[in-house]
Amino acid sequence: MASLSIAAQDDRQPAGQQNRYLEVGKNLDIFNNVYKHLDLLYVDTLDPQRTITAAINGMLRSLDPYTEYYPESETKRLEQMITGKYAGIGALIRQHLRLNRPVIDEPYAGMPAAEAGLRKGDIIISIDDTLMQGKPIGYVSSHLRGDPGTSFLLKIVRPTASPSAVTFDKKGRATGGTEMTMRITRRNIKLSEISNVLLLADSIGYIGLTQFTEGCAREVRKSVIDLKNRGAHSLVLDLRGNGGGSEMEAVELVNIFVPKGQTVVENRGKVAAASRTYRTQYEPVDTLMPLVVLVDGETASASEITAGALQDLDRATVLGTKTFGKGLVQLPIDLPYNASLKITTSKYYIPSGRCIQAINYTKGRTDDRRPASLYGDRVPDSLTHVFHTRAGREVRDGGGITPDVVLANDTMPNIAYYLSTTGLDSTEVLFDYVVDYISAHPTIASPMEFHLSDAEWADFCRRVSESGFAYDALSKSKFDELVKVARFEGYYDEAREAFDALERQLHHDVTNELTRHRSTIQKILEMDIISAYYYERGSHEVSLTDDRQLLEARRLLRERHLKN
Repeated sequence: MASLSIAAQDDRQPAGQQNRYLEVGKNLDIFNNVYKHLDLLYVDTLDPQRTITAAINGMLRSLDPYTEYYPESETKRLEQMITGKYAGIGALIRQHLRLNRPVIDEPYAGMPAAEAGLRKGDIIISIDDTLMQGKPIGYVSSHLRGDPGTSFLLKIVRPTASPSAVTFDKKGRATGGTEMTMRITRRNIKLSEISNVLLLADSIGYIGLTQFTEGCAREVRKSVIDLKNRGAHSLVLDLRGNGGGSEMEAVELVNIFVPKGQTVVENRGKVAAASRTYRTQYEPVDTLMPLVVLVDGETASASEITAGALQDLDRATVLGTKTFGKGLVQLPIDLPYNASLKITTSKYYIPSGRCIQAINYTKGRTDDRRPASLYGDRVPDSLTHVFHTRAGREVRDGGGITPDVVLANDTMPNIAYYLSTTGLDSTEVLFDYVVDYISAHPTIASPMEFHLSDAEWADFCRRVSESGFAYDALSKSKFDELVKVARFEGYYDEAREAFDALERQLHHDVTNELTRHRSTIQKILEMDIISAYYYERGSHEVSLTDDRQLLEARRLLRERHLKN
């Protein structure tokens, strides 16, 4: 953790500052008295931790969404955010909505869950003596995690076919699956920051980076050296979906590609201790290798420092869609009684001098139900300012990093979204099919060679049809609302034919949609199956084969290589 040196109040402070300190003291005194009277007179006994935590969080709601309070019970969550480490079994779990039970979605390679033999579709019955039926995923995760070296008994049911075919009697005994109990020992889990390192067929290296946790720049440096040794003449750095993390890791990553002594980012805060300039400190690996950085709307924070600095220094071509626009820097502060505060202390400015913060949070937050990106007011394009890269190219502040080459990836058809998105009841038919497939196939071909046969695809389509799968419930609910309004305002009968025609259009022909979008849906199915045998890295490699943005990056790099 860290601390800031804040000037104490004394007589040398300006009068306005002294008045502000008086206001702070007065309001803290009021707060103390309010709580004392509540604790003394309120009809029910107050829980101090719960009540004070609610008060603190209420105060923080008036600020930006990144300033957060962590009581002692949640400091491990903050530590995991910073380091990427936690102690547990190393598996992704999900709620099977039809069973109302948690299930294993994906064990991570080389982790306790995989070593114990857990696999996709295993239904979690109990952890030690605690039953998990109906429990939220957060509750289940908290029981799977713990101190490294501790162990627990995990009771599961492994479905014979699909999880939905498993039934439980009143005593909890399962039919349609095999009950298994295993002892698993927790250990420190460090999720890999690198999704894949590949040497593509055209001698272009590819590195996918998912987060900026401690040590990630060192791993990227090793990967760049390895790819160069294997013959890579250029490189794609994929930061899509990377929400950021450690600022220092971003500086060290940029240092791989630019000389020592270059300014990468400046922190500018209210107090001197929060303001600092970060420069590259080491000898680079390669300052000439052509480089493309892939970004999207979920590229944020340290990822934007990396992409923006490489763009400002004219070291890389940035390709994709505009980034998130998080130009705020947080610092974790130790508080008494093992609590912590992650506080926004400054804004960051990349080499051209621009700050890429996209949202003005001065009005605070008013609705916790909205995602953080919607809090406050987004800076309009008309109020952004022009800056220049080292070579004189125009770039702008105020709204994330705008790529040098703007190119959106292919959109997912609605039917594919509803079949594959976790948390929707409609996704269970795809999940169940994959689990059934795994049960029937001990092994499959290598990731790049595996494909479902026509007969297997037809079987999946049959299951979708028999399940009663439907989607686009939102459009139907909006239609129903429109009908109610039309009836209320008295023009429904006159427009009945138009309403009936529209209602018919809202009913999708699932069979035709499956045929029309077979290539997309079948690839989703295949990647889900591949991940069960070859883990995330295997399915990720397959996902890149027809990645529109990656294909364009490779085209640009091939052209540049030919010109050289």
